[in-house]
Amino acid sequence: MPGPRFLQLADVAEVLNISANQVYALVRRGDIPAVKIGGRGQWRVESTELEKYIERLYTETKQFIDTHPFGEEVDANEDANL
Repeated sequence: MPGPRFLQLADVAEVLNISANQVYALVRRGDIPAVKIGGRGQWRVESTELEKYIERLYTETKQFIDTHPFGEEVDANEDANL
């Protein structure tokens, strides 16, 4: 049976291994799409949106690695020291 469709910010924080305050900031900035539900306006993140956010992070990280290759920097520094 699949998990719940909507997650509380605390649940998102647990998945990402960050604080609930950090998740709140990501939601308020629009990095993670969320909805306010009920009279008290509690934030909820749809599980599919969380997965999309994680996939975006993988893509951004790959792009960063591709433009900042670790191995080439090390090789260039070693050549300069010779």
